[in-house]
This record gives sequence, structure tokens and C-alpha cells, in this order.
Amino acid sequence: MNNERFSIRKRIKSFGYAFAGLKVLFKEEHNSWIHAVAAVCAVVAGIMLHISTMEWIAIIIVIAMVISAEIINSSLERTADFVKAERDDRKRDIKDLGAAAVLVCAIAAAAVGTIIFLPKLIVLLGI
Repeated sequence: MNNERFSIRKRIKSFGYAFAGLKVLFKEEHNSWIHAVAAVCAVVAGIMLHISTMEWIAIIIVIAMVISAEIINSSLERTADFVKAERDDRKRDIKDLGAAAVLVCAIAAAAVGTIIFLPKLIVLLGI
């Protein structure tokens, strides 16, 4: 157990580390930009289509879920590369599993977006 005293200064400093991690994500991980563009599109669509509070909650959760999965996947990939530079089937599997987690989250986010936005678009377009 950590016997270090609670410190507001250290808690504030920890936010700096978290924001530094986001900076690394968006600077070095190209897939993060795809997720960011999708998130912006969902937010703009939500504003334009006047989605409900519960729908906003779902959209925010799936956006956070996909970006968090991408952060974890990027961390796994960097750790695998750090531990073992050369190619290895186990390393490949670690990276593939991390990518699969992002894919599952992205599919779920797309499903949520479809459930929320498609009926509204059908009404709006008079289809």
C-alpha cells in the first residue's frame, strides 16, 4: 500500500500526464484521427437532429469507449514492441487482440449511431 499523503498538486499534475497521453495518441496514432472525425460527426449530427438526453449519454459513452480502446490498444502495441523488437507470433497475437478490441467497440458505436440517427434521418428526409 502506498503511504504517500494525498496531494492536490500531485492530482493536478496527473491530469497533465493524461493530457500528454492524448497528445501522443493524436500525434502518433493515425487511427485516432478516424475516431476523432467520427466523434465530431456524431456530435454535429446530435446537435442538428436534437437528440434526447439519453441518446446523448449513449453517444458520449460510445465515443469514450472507442477512444479508450484505441488508447489501450496503442499502449499494448508499444509495450509489445518495447519488450520484444523482433517478430513473434505471440507479439502478433497481442497486437491483433488489441486491434480486435477497438474493432468491437467501433462496431458497437456504429450500431448505437445507427439506432439513434437513422430513424431521425428517415423522418427528416421523408423516406
